[in-house]
Amino acid sequence: MQNYPDVAGSSINIKRFIFAKETKHPKLSTQRIYHLSLIIPPVASSEKFDAKNAPKPVGLYPHARRVGNLIFLSGIGPRDPETDGVPGLQRSAAGNFTEFDFEAQVHSVFRNVRAVLEASGARWEDLVDVTVFLTDMERDFHTFNRIYAEYFKENQPCRTTVGIDRLPTPIAIELKCVAIMPG
Repeated sequence: MQNYPDVAGSSINIKRFIFAKETKHPKLSTQRIYHLSLIIPPVASSEKFDAKNAPKPVGLYPHARRVGNLIFLSGIGPRDPETDGVPGLQRSAAGNFTEFDFEAQVHSVFRNVRAVLEASGARWEDLVDVTVFLTDMERDFHTFNRIYAEYFKENQPCRTTVGIDRLPTPIAIELKCVAIMPG
């Protein structure tokens, strides 16, 4: 294995596999050697980010992690970072919903994603992939789709929307995002 510097100054490993094959030709008897080079990048370092103005994670994980030039955001919901309450959601003492505003949750989840991106050194425009988890696809998809189009007029990342039966807190939406570091 040989190490070669790449354009950024770090080294990459190149494994060279040599295959020998003898040819049978009536007038020639030669041996040909075929080279196959496989570029193996070194293990990329990673850095975790915790955003001060985003809701605290509900488990032991960072808001985001940068690996190479990609930033992977943990699942982000609409909880208010200051109160930990869910915008547009009021519940009775028995835990039943007395007020529910899905649009408020969508706007809040987008604010929280933006806060984590900014704390990670990225911008809204750097998003390249968004996975959306909705707890009631039939009720909420069209509303989400309409609001999503307002936020993503210029930058249009890939998107997947998944219907699920519940999330760990009483929220109706969560986003899992990937961004590319501006360069």
